[in-house]
Amino acid sequence: MEYVVIALQLIVGLSLINVWLVQPKKETPYRGGDATTIFEEFQVYGLPLWSVYLIGAIKVLLGILLIAGIWFPMLKFPAATGLAILLAGSVSMHFRIGDPLIKSFPAALFLLMCATIAYFSYPM
Repeated sequence: MEYVVIALQLIVGLSLINVWLVQPKKETPYRGGDATTIFEEFQVYGLPLWSVYLIGAIKVLLGILLIAGIWFPMLKFPAATGLAILLAGSVSMHFRIGDPLIKSFPAALFLLMCATIAYFSYPM
């Protein structure tokens, strides 16, 4: 199971870095409402502009910590738990604005991945 958790750490961490730093202005079918960028998506949710930067910085930082958790296992649980909380918020925002279920699929999938990482990394 250790290798599965490592794979999940890499998938989640690298994907978040990609979404927030490499492709924040890329249109995808998973953006909330009719938004084409992350900035528009937060606007659709009724959130202020500063929240894009705050949430983005936290997600990127936690994504980096999740990857670093491969070498520093004590980072896995807090990073995965923090990301799970933020991703639950993402899913709830899609529901709040009445998006079709498919739009919340990536956030829900990553939430499940983070929950799995956290479960198998729980400090005993």
